[in-house]
Amino acid sequence: MPLAVSELWDDLLDCLDLRGHDEGAGLVYEAGNQRLGYHRLFGGQLLAQFVRAAHLSCPDKGIKSLHALFARAGRPEEPVRYEVERHHDGGSFAALTVVARQSKGVVAIASVSLHAAEDGPAHQVVAEVPALPGPEHRTDLHPIPWETRSLADLDTPGSEPPEFDVWMRAPSSEPELAPALTAYATDLTLIGTALRPVAGVTQHDSGKAFTSAVTSHTVWFHRPFVADEWLLLRQHSPIVAHGRCFGRGDVLTERGSLVASYAQEALLRFTQEAA
Repeated sequence: MPLAVSELWDDLLDCLDLRGHDEGAGLVYEAGNQRLGYHRLFGGQLLAQFVRAAHLSCPDKGIKSLHALFARAGRPEEPVRYEVERHHDGGSFAALTVVARQSKGVVAIASVSLHAAEDGPAHQVVAEVPALPGPEHRTDLHPIPWETRSLADLDTPGSEPPEFDVWMRAPSSEPELAPALTAYATDLTLIGTALRPVAGVTQHDSGKAFTSAVTSHTVWFHRPFVADEWLLLRQHSPIVAHGRCFGRGDVLTERGSLVASYAQEALLRFTQEAA
């Protein structure tokens, strides 16, 4: 039986509670997995746990960017071991490599850059943020365990532009969890966004009309923010080609502040009938 939303939230928080120890050569953390009933680990979980491992390794700095490569599907029944190597940890910046490993080998690798907070000029150029949609526009984006709203249908049966805007607001949580929770959410809908122009095919047709798997994902964090206030994920997919799709997005507050950006490349291999 699928977990209720409150159970999904508690389950995700448990997964973000990494257990760490120092093995001499580097820091090592272990984390459990979400109980989603999937045959492989959800990439968003790995992204969120990468963020947590990096933060716990350099707690005096904030994450500036994370670039993850997914090597193979992870097993949901087996905990993940995160091995952190600190290449540099100075007064302003730090650079880490984090390897996610299970018994069969490396599941994913992340390069992480961190930066100590400092003052400086601020300027941004982004399109105006529209008004927050009303509660009648709530949408279910499983396995995201918090409220989401959108004016568009991600899984439209017709041919639509490869764009998708979704609002989200997580339950109250520790401010330090905001980057991990947001990284988690950025992994969910970019493949679906790339599929919107394909009439009669949605992300629910995975394994039938197409095969997909995320191969790399990058998140940049621009400003401090909290996840329990409304955030807009504004995204689009400019290209599908050679069995791959690419998408990118911005994360903005309700007041229009650009707080993060992200990009993803994934395998998107259509069957002959769907193509």
